[in-house]
Amino acid sequence: MESELQARSQGNCELCGSSAQVTVHQVQPEQHGGADEALMICQTCLSQYEQPETVDVNHWRCLNDSMWSQVPAVQVMAWRMLNRLRGEGWPQDLLDILYLDDAMLAWAKATESQEEATSTVEHRDSNGVVLENGDTVTLVKDLNVKGGGFTAKRGTAVRGIRLVADNPEHIEGRVNGQLIVILTQFVKK
Repeated sequence: MESELQARSQGNCELCGSSAQVTVHQVQPEQHGGADEALMICQTCLSQYEQPETVDVNHWRCLNDSMWSQVPAVQVMAWRMLNRLRGEGWPQDLLDILYLDDAMLAWAKATESQEEATSTVEHRDSNGVVLENGDTVTLVKDLNVKGGGFTAKRGTAVRGIRLVADNPEHIEGRVNGQLIVILTQFVKK
């Protein structure tokens, strides 16, 4: 199967096109096995897929091209990543035009319930609104940044926040070019 995938992909990642550290990845859950349920994927794409907290959103702009692949495994992986990143705006636009037949959509959604069950920590802003990775929030209070030597002013927009996985009261974001940890009680979506 690996030689068939190598020939199909010409030795490149079928998601981003990289030729560095490409390996075979079986898209779960397996249905019948075979090359249509596997793809060649680079280490960057694989690690970001398996560890959502390390996702570089701009890396996945490659899905604009790869989502049109005729390979079912590539389409499913593209749908899964676009679905994860839909809060960014542009992935939702791509999801709106991506068509998967009912069987492929069911396959793409098969791991969704497992992922949702493992992520039980919910981050909420000062108004109780659920926060997601990549959201833009506004500070509702002046905050002294310890070790930064400045005060983050009320009304400052913090774009592309990251949720701290094991603490629902903490998020990370950049203010004045510095990555800081912010308590969710001091932000609003």
